[in-house]
Amino acid sequence: MTLEVKVAFLPPLFMFILSLGSDSHTLSERFRSPAIRVVSNETTKKAPDVAAEVGRYEDVAKRIIELAVFGAAQNRSYRRLADFTDTIGNRVSGSQNLEMAIKYMYNAMKQDGLDVHLEPVKIPHWVRGKESAEMIKPRTKSLAMLGLGSSVGTPPEGVEAEVLVVQSFEELKRRASEATGRIVVFNQPFTNYPETVAYRAFGASEAAKVGAVATLVRSVTPFSINSPHTGWQTYEEGVKRIPTACITVEDAELMWRLAQNKQKIVVRLVMGAQTLPDADSFNTVAEIRGWQHPEQVVLLSGHLDSWDVGQGAMDDGGGAMISWEALSLIKDLGLRPRRTLRAVLWTGEEQGGVGGQQYFNLHKENISNFDLVMESDLGTFTPMGLQFLGSDAARKVMEEVIKLLAPINVTKLETDAEGTDIFLWMQAGVPGASLHVADSRYFWFHHSEGDTMTVQDPHDMDLCSALWAVVAYVVADLEDMLPRRP
Repeated sequence: MTLEVKVAFLPPLFMFILSLGSDSHTLSERFRSPAIRVVSNETTKKAPDVAAEVGRYEDVAKRIIELAVFGAAQNRSYRRLADFTDTIGNRVSGSQNLEMAIKYMYNAMKQDGLDVHLEPVKIPHWVRGKESAEMIKPRTKSLAMLGLGSSVGTPPEGVEAEVLVVQSFEELKRRASEATGRIVVFNQPFTNYPETVAYRAFGASEAAKVGAVATLVRSVTPFSINSPHTGWQTYEEGVKRIPTACITVEDAELMWRLAQNKQKIVVRLVMGAQTLPDADSFNTVAEIRGWQHPEQVVLLSGHLDSWDVGQGAMDDGGGAMISWEALSLIKDLGLRPRRTLRAVLWTGEEQGGVGGQQYFNLHKENISNFDLVMESDLGTFTPMGLQFLGSDAARKVMEEVIKLLAPINVTKLETDAEGTDIFLWMQAGVPGASLHVADSRYFWFHHSEGDTMTVQDPHDMDLCSALWAVVAYVVADLEDMLPRRP
């Protein structure tokens, strides 16, 4: 069966995830659908005109690349990220560390000579508290675990129950009669993130429907060294809320093998998790104002919050830093585009794109002036290309823009841009772009203690910064905005 969920209650993060799944209608197809109505006043240039106009930026692009990769700015985005993460640490929604991080970035970008302001946002405030899991039958073993975001806690003495191990929602449904009073362990194999994350996101409610008292979910990762990977989960309305946590791949497979051998498995789970009232926070915004059309915006972004493990260097400190670095490179070269370049460092992304959603609600009345929205949130490893979502005419423009990255051998324009925080803009018809990097190792470290500066490479970050800056500047300085579907 397919997992049945009520889409109405899902935050933008899970709406975005579902859009990447097995649905036969991709976001790019919906983007071209007549159901999307975004008025454009721009005329579409012929291909030779587009190539000629973009081609005039070849020298500027080379200057940006030279500065970022070989010049005075070499390794700067890496150093900035290291200073930031070593000073602040991880930055979960609602925490004092996130508040400190916002102040840190506000001051740093101000000192960099950028126009910086903060936009208030209300964000979830969930705290994990003390937590532990232990297998007590058929033998005693401590289980490495991390509570999942928004989970309820257990009673102080914990929950002790026999375990039911399943590998899919289909199996859970078939064995529903065995689930009452049990702790359900999901040992789902990793296929890809959009498919596999459904167990983390919706597993607790699906298990609760058949009488389970708690769930332990195999971490959503293709590689493990006994490392649990946390993340946000969503309770379905009208369904009992039960405690839920992630465990390691190794322990999930261990309990699966024990179950296959007909051994009785008992686990004790203790979680002090609680949800506090929403906290005050901010999206952090830095700008270089456009000289001709300051009301028109090219937005580039990454999110400042992280989970409460590791350093949040990869997810998404790197994306935030290259968005700042792109503006720094343009400023350092004395460049000022026609339109405003706006770097937004989102808050509350890990809780479902909360900061991005509130930003959209605040600025959507001005949607016709948003030229391009960009987000980097899949790491800042070696760049492979640019993912783009827009009209066919806009794609022709972007195909010329990406050619300017030939000096660093990144000239591939791909389809279906990604980004929780820009999803609503793209869904409404605004052209969107995301950074495609060599991300095969991304989910090794994602939402785990392994997300530290050790994952990052200075040269890769330089290349990502150069790509981000060239694309943002050129699009912002073209004579016309990117054409949209009439």
